[in-house]
Amino acid sequence: MGDKHLLKSRLCLCLIILAHLQHATAEEPTLQTRGENEKQSDETLLQSDETLEHHQRVKRGWVWNQFFVLEEYTGSEPLYVGKLHSDMDRGDGSIKYILSGEGAGTMFTIDDNTGDIHAIQRLDREVKAQYILRAQALQRRTGMPLEPESEFIVKIQDINDNEPQFLDGPYTASVPEMSVIGTSVLQLTATDADDPTYGNSARVVYSILHGQPYFSVEPRTGIIRVTLPNMDREAKEHYEVIIQAKDMAGQLGGLAGTTTVNITLSDVNDNPPKFAQKLYQMSVPESSPVGSIVGRVRAKDLDEGINAEMRYTIIDGDGRDTFDISTDPTNQVGIITIRKPLDFEGKKSYTLKVEGANTQLDHRFLRMGPFSDVTIIHISVEDVDEPPQFDSKFYYVEVPEDVAIGTIFQTVSAKDLDVSNNSVRYSIERNSDPGRYFYIDITSGALMTARPLDREEVSWHNITIMAMEMNNPTQIESVSVTVKVIDVNDNPPELAKYYEAFVCENTKAGQLIQTVTAVDLDDPLGGQHFYYSLAPEAANNPNFTLRDNQDNTAWIVTRRGGFSQKEWSIYYLPILISDGEQPVHSSTSTLTIRVCSCDTEGNVMSCTAEAYTLPVSLSRGALIAILACIFVLLVMILLILSLRSQRKKPYLTDAEENVHENIVRYDDEGGGEQDTEAFDIAAMWNPRESQVVRFRQDMVPEIESLSRYVPQNYMGDSNVHGYVLAKLYETDVDPCAPPYDSLQTYAYEGQGSVADSLSSLQSVTTNTDHDYDYLSDWGPRFKKLSDMYGVSEMDNALW
Repeated sequence: MGDKHLLKSRLCLCLIILAHLQHATAEEPTLQTRGENEKQSDETLLQSDETLEHHQRVKRGWVWNQFFVLEEYTGSEPLYVGKLHSDMDRGDGSIKYILSGEGAGTMFTIDDNTGDIHAIQRLDREVKAQYILRAQALQRRTGMPLEPESEFIVKIQDINDNEPQFLDGPYTASVPEMSVIGTSVLQLTATDADDPTYGNSARVVYSILHGQPYFSVEPRTGIIRVTLPNMDREAKEHYEVIIQAKDMAGQLGGLAGTTTVNITLSDVNDNPPKFAQKLYQMSVPESSPVGSIVGRVRAKDLDEGINAEMRYTIIDGDGRDTFDISTDPTNQVGIITIRKPLDFEGKKSYTLKVEGANTQLDHRFLRMGPFSDVTIIHISVEDVDEPPQFDSKFYYVEVPEDVAIGTIFQTVSAKDLDVSNNSVRYSIERNSDPGRYFYIDITSGALMTARPLDREEVSWHNITIMAMEMNNPTQIESVSVTVKVIDVNDNPPELAKYYEAFVCENTKAGQLIQTVTAVDLDDPLGGQHFYYSLAPEAANNPNFTLRDNQDNTAWIVTRRGGFSQKEWSIYYLPILISDGEQPVHSSTSTLTIRVCSCDTEGNVMSCTAEAYTLPVSLSRGALIAILACIFVLLVMILLILSLRSQRKKPYLTDAEENVHENIVRYDDEGGGEQDTEAFDIAAMWNPRESQVVRFRQDMVPEIESLSRYVPQNYMGDSNVHGYVLAKLYETDVDPCAPPYDSLQTYAYEGQGSVADSLSSLQSVTTNTDHDYDYLSDWGPRFKKLSDMYGVSEMDNALW
């Protein structure tokens, strides 16, 4: 029965609220009443359960109320929240209370013996406003629950611990200058993290700390407004306003936050432009070209941007047609430029009346106008030493091509318009007259011919005349003179090209064989007209006649038929051509006419006197045989030449072969006396022991001994020259030989030797024959040389 009683007992939770809570006294009777009702309900259920042992207990129908805990508790001891208690708790420690849910064990703890709940961490409502917890009573010995879990809420009660904050500050705003009182500038909103449903902790009131009397702020809405009229941007443009937001409805003890608002007055067009001077003095040289800048003026406007944009115009003055003014959009200045060329001698000064006006007007401030200003500009023209001026910008003149040399056909004139009025000298720019056809008088400017003119050679002349001041040669002016050469009839007509006509042998009388035309280098005004006729010596030509077609062409017609190549193959017909201009010019041209054999349709077949034919006695087979023989003969000649070029002479069998002088060809430069690799130096001292020629190890030269071509018992030195000539000839006819000879000699004694040089290279420097018989007098060592160069008379017939 004891266990059943424990299982059927109810958990009674008693709420103990701290005395400093404002609503604790009002809630305590309610919680006690609920406790009594719970006790009576538990007793009733207990009696019912005792009669019905196996019947399941019924869950109580009421719920726990919420707990309230103040945030930001700063005491040294844990904050007491409430108490859990069961009716079955006899105080003997047999019941264990446990706590679970949000913050259980970290934020809240429970005494498992007494059921007291404490907050062990500092609570912040702005971080978490409430915690949902679950409580249960267990049998300490068995761990069995005495009743189901009960859920309750711990709410964190707010205190005024957060000041209002301007999250977007500092702020920037602008308002037009000259705004009326009450113009809205900006609305501010401060945020308070405290509970707006509890007390006045989050009730914010706005006030201005700095920025009066220019601006104010509405306490409830935070709207900043203008409080001072006619604020001028040009006087002060930037304002700093400090706004405060205070909670607790602004009461004493409330927390406050501030922010800064930077307010800028935007510009409006409320200032008219003004010129710094009422009169400006400017000067410009008279030589300045059109478009040159004379000067700049500016009407100062205190406004900015589009409100300061200007437009400058010339509204009056005697220089309004000579000068112009434009506006620089970047700097808003008026740029005065030259509109027409200036002339100091014509006009020395000008006056301009210039207006500067705003382009963008604000009708609200027209009463402050007019938004324009006027100034006077006086421009002085400075005198400049200018080059002479011709009386015409260009000259055009026509000159007949037969004009005599030295004829004056044009006079140019230039004057110095300056005050000094210097003298002028004339000349022709020679690059414009490379043919030197013209000459000009240096003082008068008279232009005349210096060479005969020929329209057919050069029909137009463009020359440049220069005028230079006498006292200032740097002042030069030029003018163009165009000379057109007028044609005169000075060229005879002639045939347009070389004509060669053909007439068939079977041609009949009256047959047209050629049409001729003429050309004339002249260009008469009425056009070309030529007259054709046969030359007087051919007027009675019996073979051909000429017919003038009166259209600058003529026909050549046969007078007879029966032409024959054998009788006469070529005829020459002189044609007289004259023009129709005065004086009349004529020329005679010759037409060549060939007699040709033609077919029945008149097509030319042959114009030669007789055709080449092969002899009848020579047949085609004989001709082929002759050509074959010629071909075989050519092949044999080429074969003989090839064999001859490749033929080599046999080596001499003399054991004492001469190795002192060799023809050596290889691709390396010799090393001089220290080069002992090219040949065996010992062979020069003992030729009899030199049976095998030793070559260099690093390359394979081609060494051919001269001695194998030279007989040993020569009894004269004239054959040396013949030998050289023979070798030259052999090389020349050898098609495989290189285009040069490489001859290298060794054993050159030098100039200090008693015997001088033994080389034959220098022997050709003289035209006299050399006598080498004296070599036999030098002893045994020179016997080899004596045998080599000493030639016997019986061997002279070899060359």
